[in-house]
Amino acid sequence: MRLNEQVGQRLRTLREERRLSLSELARRSRLGKATLSELEAGQRNPTLETLYAVTTALGVPLSTVLTDPAAPSPAVDAPGGATGPSADGDAVTAVLLERYEGADAVTEVFRVRVRAGAVQHSSAHLPGTVEHLYVLRGTARVGAPADGTTAGPGEHARWAADVPHVYEAPHGEVEGVLFIRYPRSPR
Repeated sequence: MRLNEQVGQRLRTLREERRLSLSELARRSRLGKATLSELEAGQRNPTLETLYAVTTALGVPLSTVLTDPAAPSPAVDAPGGATGPSADGDAVTAVLLERYEGADAVTEVFRVRVRAGAVQHSSAHLPGTVEHLYVLRGTARVGAPADGTTAGPGEHARWAADVPHVYEAPHGEVEGVLFIRYPRSPR
């Protein structure tokens, strides 16, 4: 089964577990009902932006729809030769390397590439989410659109990801490792 079909099945399962109609999920994610229907049917390749909109509306980390705990990860040509499920956005290619579920948070580790001169505008993620980028190559500008942080090779940047934020490669392609930490909701 192709990755977009697996993602579609997981999206539908998550939506149904939450007893949400397609219309309600469309409203919450600010995506079209037809778009969601095509995603669930595996007929559309989702962008990184679309996946974040849907997973945030469902209240789950991105890796929840990219991985299937019962199946091995498919190999994908990715930044730095990394393999794993991936998603492309306006400026960023992200390959999931690891997902760690702790008692207090879910942490995802991605190998990322930010295309030269491109800007990725990311919507707010789940409340309390924090991102960390360790830059391997290039210079990245990340964080809040108005006052982001710049980090070069061997440097690290940290920012709140529960508000809109950006990824930018103003001076050439950027390669890095991205950690996203989603706190678990109190039960």
